[in-house]
Amino acid sequence: MANFFASKTFTTLSDLHPNMANLKIIGIVIGKTDVKGFPDRKNIGSERYTFSFTIRDSPTHFVNATSWGNEVYIRSLSNSFKVGMCVIIENPLIQRKELEREEKFSPATPSACKLLLSENHSTVKVCSSCEVDTKLLSLIHLPVKESCDYYSLGDIVANGHSLNGRIINVLAAVRSVGEPKYFTTSDRRNGQRCEVKLFDEMESSFVMICWDNESILLAQSWMPRETVIFASDVRISFDKFRNCMTATVISKTIITTNPDTPEANILLNFIRENKETNLVDDEIDSYLKESINLNTIVDVYTVEQLKIKALKNEGKADPFYGILYAYISTLNIDDETIKVVRNRCSGCGYIINEASSTCTTCNKDSSGFKSVFLSFDMLIDLTDHTGTLHSCSLTGSVAEETLGCTFFLSHRARGGLRISVLSCKLADPVEASRNLSGQGSI
Repeated sequence: MANFFASKTFTTLSDLHPNMANLKIIGIVIGKTDVKGFPDRKNIGSERYTFSFTIRDSPTHFVNATSWGNEVYIRSLSNSFKVGMCVIIENPLIQRKELEREEKFSPATPSACKLLLSENHSTVKVCSSCEVDTKLLSLIHLPVKESCDYYSLGDIVANGHSLNGRIINVLAAVRSVGEPKYFTTSDRRNGQRCEVKLFDEMESSFVMICWDNESILLAQSWMPRETVIFASDVRISFDKFRNCMTATVISKTIITTNPDTPEANILLNFIRENKETNLVDDEIDSYLKESINLNTIVDVYTVEQLKIKALKNEGKADPFYGILYAYISTLNIDDETIKVVRNRCSGCGYIINEASSTCTTCNKDSSGFKSVFLSFDMLIDLTDHTGTLHSCSLTGSVAEETLGCTFFLSHRARGGLRISVLSCKLADPVEASRNLSGQGSI
């Protein structure tokens, strides 16, 4: 495969073989993983850091590169480029790829080799777009799998449980991209999560979840209802909580944005032609999707202060947000007359009319009724030393999340104050005692 460059100083990926030395390689970054740390076996008590990326220099050749080193070097190198940039790699170590072990966690590549980068011997330089041929830049829009080798969202839903745990390719349009959510795990590691909703000609809403910063950063660049993606090697799972199939971006995944393929162009034309007719769905999504950045919620309230603030804001439609240190004083899930789990429409997310078993929001015709998923939908009471908030809404996945609370007004709720719990977690005793003294501000 001929290289796109007149210069003979670059070695093409197709010509790589183990133990080659003094190489200079140019390619476009088509995939990248987060930086991770591991205990250093040679230096007990210290850590080594690593990250990987995938570069491509032709339609048929791409290869994985991995760098190891101290935290400062690895983080600096990782931050110096992102997916879609062209880089020049000098003096990498070329090794034969251990196919079965490495491709279990890394993107599958046609090359029998891999690149290892070291701080002392290798360099990575970012090229400006004017320094490289446009043919190289165009490779970012070519999927790494055959353009027809994918499941449509309708295929995934139709196959259901038979695809649970499978790793497949997906072609879909982006319906919405949620705000990234950041959290700390029980072992004090930082984590993140972003939920992307996809759609195509057959399915109006399908969830894909990103758990790493690199895929989240890529997702934030997608324009809803204007972007098509080809996601190679995503994991398909049956979500028991949602009662539907979902996709998850994993370390093997490479996502091609706006792929230049006949199949992707057909889907792109579909979303453009139906853009105006789906504006109502977008408005519903903006209400339902998890779009609040919980890290920005810092005001602490007591129950009494919330009630006072509600009176001051009476008549105002804008919500206000806050943190409440309290305990759940009522959680009635045993009364048969109270519904705690309801069916929601997978198309729009609204509760199904149980009498007619149809979604009156997005589908008037029951013959074309969308699939449903189960969702928690319950009312709880929250109590602190100043009083009780009755009939607070606890719905959806919020019951299992752990980041904060939000409050907003509704004249349909008791006393004009409607409260929805965004998340609930055990409070630190010291922090709670400090705030329960009524130090929250109005």
